[in-house]
Parts: sequence; structure tokens; C-alpha cells
Amino acid sequence: MDNRPDFTKLVNLASSRLGSQAIYATDDFFADKQRLVDDAPAEWKEDVYDENGKWMDGWESRRKREEGHDYCVVKLGLPGKVVGVDIDTAHFTGNYPPSASLEGCYCPDGEPATHQQWDELLPSLDLRGDSHHFADVSSQKPCTHVRFHIYPDGGVARLRVYGHPEMDWDRVSTEQELDLLAVENGGRALACNDQHFGHMSNLIMPGRGVNMGDGWETARRRVPGNDWVILSLGHAGLVDRIVVDTAHFKGNYPDSLSIQAAFVEGGTDDQIATQSLFWRELLPSQKLSADNIHEFADQLNGLGTISHVRVNIFPDGGISRVRLFGRKSD
Repeated sequence: MDNRPDFTKLVNLASSRLGSQAIYATDDFFADKQRLVDDAPAEWKEDVYDENGKWMDGWESRRKREEGHDYCVVKLGLPGKVVGVDIDTAHFTGNYPPSASLEGCYCPDGEPATHQQWDELLPSLDLRGDSHHFADVSSQKPCTHVRFHIYPDGGVARLRVYGHPEMDWDRVSTEQELDLLAVENGGRALACNDQHFGHMSNLIMPGRGVNMGDGWETARRRVPGNDWVILSLGHAGLVDRIVVDTAHFKGNYPDSLSIQAAFVEGGTDDQIATQSLFWRELLPSQKLSADNIHEFADQLNGLGTISHVRVNIFPDGGISRVRLFGRKSD
């Protein structure tokens, strides 16, 4: 059972896959600051050492022998409003910081200057070793950078910064074609019935999948039925064509796929998933093939403005990406 907060279904704005970078740290003697924003879970390597000491998968500063504390500045992969954070101290036990806090700023034209005004996102939070620390954030302003403070020193495996990407839809023409599902345009993966081998959020990530793990893949189905996932568009719109990519899925791609859609106002993720059973068919069932890009345009039914889709795969398997190209709707 997944007991993580609902905000973890949002986009991790500090994802290295989206271009996030740790651009400055007061100290990263024991473990490189860039590991802080790696997407993969932190790993433990028994008896592995480098020239400075035990190899750790995260950001770790040396033991502080003077006043002050350490901090790291992270450029977010996507600017956005922060809703929640996860400070993960996985594998850090006798060397984790006792507490941490987070600030944010909006600096779209470059790196924060020395006189940059930072806003508090998360006040000082007590930490434990080898643990996830989930915390809600109420950010009224979009951020392009965050400053992560640890008190006074130590190591943190991962920093996840969940939120809503900032997309100025007023500047997007109703004639401009774009991928309405793309994470950089505010798309979200809301719910699915199974994601045993690959997380549903991979479906809306940039680029083609790098391997089978970089897609949505379900367990082998041993009972009747089919698998499904619910995706939310970044903006309600009119869909002109759909691209389904089965990159790297060869002996485990779905036999076929269909897509239902609807314009939804309000409702929780669970309520939306339940109602999706009755949505109209945007794309009738289509055969898929291994490790291939499938494009559908003439096969689409004209449903008008939609905000959500339900992707059905028959009976199970894996797909890498789903793209909904179209135009925003007023």
C-alpha cells in the first residue's frame, strides 16, 4: 500500500531528468551535490570507498569545525509552485543532519545573485536517519531555484520538490500545436491499476525512453481484464493526433490499446478514476508492435474539448510514452 502524500503524484520539479542541477554547495567533500537530484532511488554500496572516504549516494559535507551550516542551491528542471517536498536520508545513519529547511526564489533569467531575495518554503524540520521526510509547502509564488539548508552538516540522499510546473498559457495561441500531456506543459499521471515494473509518470516525460525501466509497465496479468492509467492534460484542449511509443518493449508490449477521454471539472483522483469507466472513446482499439512509434490521427473520434484521458492496454505489458498533440481550448 502506498502511504505517500498525494502531492507525490505531482511533478518532481527537482528531477535531473527534467534538467535540474545542483549548482552550488558550501561543501560536498564526501558526496557530490548533483546526486541530490538523481531520479533513481539511492543505493548502498558495501565496502566501496573513494579517496575521501566511504562512497555515499547523495550529497554529504564534511564535519563542520566552525560556525555556520551547509547549504546547496538547486536549479529546478521546471519552474513551478511548490506543494510538497521529500527529504530522503536513505542509508545515512550516523552522518545525517539533525534538521533541514528550504527556501525558494524566482530567477528565470540566470543564476541567483548574492543579494537575491529568498522566500521560506519549509521551516526547520527535524530529520531521522535512513528515512523519508514528507512535508507540505504552501508556495504562492513560482520558483526557479531552491536553497536547501542542513544544520549543521552531514548527508542527504535525495531532495524531491513536488509541485505544479509554471506554464503561461495566456501566451500560447489556440492555433499552436503542442503536446498537451507533456510534463513540461503541466501534464500529470493521476492513477493506474498497476505499475509493478515502471511508474506511470514516465509516460509523460521528455524524449524517448532510455530503457524498459523508463516507461509504464504492469505485472503479467493472470486474471481476465486489462490494465489502465489516467492522465491529466496540462490544459483542456482539442486533440489532433496521438503518438504511442513502445520503445524497448519487445517481448512485453501490449497487444492493443484504446483511449477514452472526457472534460472533467472538479473531483478527486479516485473519483475521476471511477468515472473514467464511462468516458467516451477517443481512440478505438489499435494493434501495437514492439519497440515502435505509433501515430494515430485519422482513427480519432471528434470529442471536442477534453481534459483527461484513460489509456487502456490489452491485456497488460509496457509502453514508454504517450503524446497528445493538439491545441489549447478556451
